Formats: sequence, C-alpha cells, structure tokens
Amino acid sequence: MKALVKTFAAAALIAVSTFAMAAEGPGAKATKTNINLSTADFALEHYVAVTTEGESVGVEQLFAADFNQKIQAKNAQSHSREAVIKSLKKQKGEKLNCTVSTDILEESADFKVAKITLKFEKFTKTDLVTLVREGNDWKVSNSINSYK
Repeated sequence: MKALVKTFAAAALIAVSTFAMAAEGPGAKATKTNINLSTADFALEHYVAVTTEGESVGVEQLFAADFNQKIQAKNAQSHSREAVIKSLKKQKGEKLNCTVSTDILEESADFKVAKITLKFEKFTKTDLVTLVREGNDWKVSNSINSYK
C-alpha cells in the first residue's frame, strides 16, 4: 500500500512539473533581460561593454528612441538607432583589441557627455557620447565618432 501511495505521489509531482513547464511556453527563457540604467555611470559602463566587448544584453534598452550616431570621416555617415542596434547585435561576443579610456566632459542632473577613447595598434577612435535621463533610466541619445 505504501509503495502504491509513493508511486501516485511521484506521478502527481511529475505531472504538475510537466504542466508548469508547458505553461511557461517555449520562449519563456528567451525574454529580455533588463539592465540597470538607474545612473549615468551604469549606462556609460554598459555602453562601453556593448561597443567594445560584444555585450548584447539590454542593447535596445540602452539607446534613446531618437538616438543618432554620426561618424566623422572622409565620407561622413549617419546611422539610426535601429541600424546601430542591428550592427551591435551582429558583433555579439566580439571583443575589440584596444585600450579604452573614458573622460567625463560635462554633467548635470539630467545629462552627461563623455569622451570614450579606443586606442588600437594603428589608429585611435574617439566617441563623444551624450547620455540623458528618461524617467528613472539613463539612455544614450547621441554618439559622434572620429578617427585619427
């Protein structure tokens, strides 16, 4: 009798856990992970990780809706938020072989301007980044890149 009760209890546990997993659905684990953008420093650190270390978590959350990127070179270019996000997602896991330094140029309660310098073996990329407070989060609203 005890063996029969244990068998039914085990079967009930298996059934309950199976139904619970099925209720989550196949894409439940692939939901977006929210990143902490509660300070400008957190947002800036995440931006550097996304652009130099191939971090892809929270990329959509990081950029403001009106984000724009300009690249100052012989052929000046401008990229939309969607184009930059798509490009960064393709670079998932790719780490740049460079030395990164960050300088804060200006800051207030609602915005911060930072200069990110990426020193490669044969050239240097400078990225001027503007971060703004949107509600409780900080977002990257503008990026201007130049090369030397």
